[in-house]
Amino acid sequence: QVQLVESGGGLVQAGESLRLSCAASGSIFSINDMGWYRQAPGKQRELVAIITSGGSTDYLDSVKGRFTISRDNAKNTVNLQMNSLKPEDTAVYYCTARIIPSIGIRIPQRYWGQGTQVTVSS
Repeated sequence: QVQLVESGGGLVQAGESLRLSCAASGSIFSINDMGWYRQAPGKQRELVAIITSGGSTDYLDSVKGRFTISRDNAKNTVNLQMNSLKPEDTAVYYCTARIIPSIGIRIPQRYWGQGTQVTVSS
């Protein structure tokens, strides 16, 4: 079994920073891309940031310049540094990864964390 466990959410004021972390554990042969989605009340889940195994990144337009995604391939972790937070960043943030759990599987499977709440007050 593969598990993704997030940490680092919380309540902050506008302009402050938070750092989210996510660790993948369990039966893992390799990890392709890792990323963060978020879902605000009444809205669809949206991709916030993604990073490939080679380190290429992409971001939601509204967070470019404020958020930075990084990963440690040796530790199977992905982080999201969020600076200059805004009230509209308030959401549940989900870690996700495409993982090949064993050597016999060719197609990576997507896994999700349980989500961590980020609340930004104005």
